[in-house]
Amino acid sequence: MMKWHLQLSNWKYYKQLMRTDKPIGSLLLLWPTYWALWLASDGIPDWLHLVVFSLGVFIMRSAGCVINDFADRKVDGHVERTKMRPLASGKVTSAEAIQLFIVLILAAFSIVLLLSWQTVLLSFGGLALAFCYPFMKRFTHLPQVILGAAFSWSIPMAYMAVLGHIPMQAWVLYLANLCWTVAYDTMYGMVDKNDDVKIGIKSTAILFGRFDKFIIGLLQFVTLFLSVYIALEYKLSELFYLCLMLASGLFMYQQWLIKNREPSLCFKAFLNNHHVGFIIFIGIAISL
Repeated sequence: MMKWHLQLSNWKYYKQLMRTDKPIGSLLLLWPTYWALWLASDGIPDWLHLVVFSLGVFIMRSAGCVINDFADRKVDGHVERTKMRPLASGKVTSAEAIQLFIVLILAAFSIVLLLSWQTVLLSFGGLALAFCYPFMKRFTHLPQVILGAAFSWSIPMAYMAVLGHIPMQAWVLYLANLCWTVAYDTMYGMVDKNDDVKIGIKSTAILFGRFDKFIIGLLQFVTLFLSVYIALEYKLSELFYLCLMLASGLFMYQQWLIKNREPSLCFKAFLNNHHVGFIIFIGIAISL
C-alpha cells in the first residue's frame, strides 16, 4: 500500500508546485474553453457547464504543472529561471508530487462525472495529453504541439457537453487554438533556449532556429484566419471583428517585443497572450 507523504506543513510549497501564484497558464487555458462554451451554447452557457469547466481548467492546469515539474526535476536545477522550483530545490519530494498529481486528477474526474458519459470519455484524452506533454521535450522538438493539443482539448469536450456531438466548427476552433498555443509557447521556449540547448531539452524555439519569429507570425496569422472562419460560421457581429483587430494589434506588439530575442522581452510577449484570449472571448460574448 502506498505510504501517504503529503504534509499540511508543506502546503505553501505545494501551492508553488501547482503555480497558484502564477495564474497565466490557467487563463490561457480558460479563455479558449469559454470560447467553445459560449459558441456551443449560442450565448451564456448554463451554470453547470460553466462551473464544471471553470473548475476543471484550474484543477487540470495545476495537475499539469505538478507532473511537468516531476518530469523536469533533474534538469530544472540547471536552468536559471526554474532552479528554485520546489522539486528542484528539494522542498518537495517526488513521492509528494506524484500523490498531489493523483489527488488533483481525482478531483477533476469527480467534477467531470457531472457531465454526459461521452464527455467523461473525452476527458481521458485530455488526461493522456496532459501527462505526456512534459516527457515529450526529451524525444521531440515539437512538445509545444502536444501542449497545444492538451490546451485545446477542452474545446471538443465543451461542445460534447453542450450539444452531445462535436461539429466541424469545434475542430476548426481546436486548430486555431493549437496554432496560437504553439506560437506563444515558442516565445516561452525562447526564454530558456540557451539553457535548454546545454542540457539537451528540445523545443520549437530550438527547432525553428533563425526562422522562429517568422513561424510564430505565421501561426498567429493562421489563428486569426481560422477565427474569421468561425465568425462567418456563427454570423458573429462587427464587434467581434473589432476585437479580432485588437488581437491582431497585440500580435504585432508581441512581434516587436521578440525582435531581438531578448529573454525578458520574450517572456513579456508570452504573458501578453492572456489579453489576446480575453479580447477574443469578449468579441464572442458580446456578439452572442
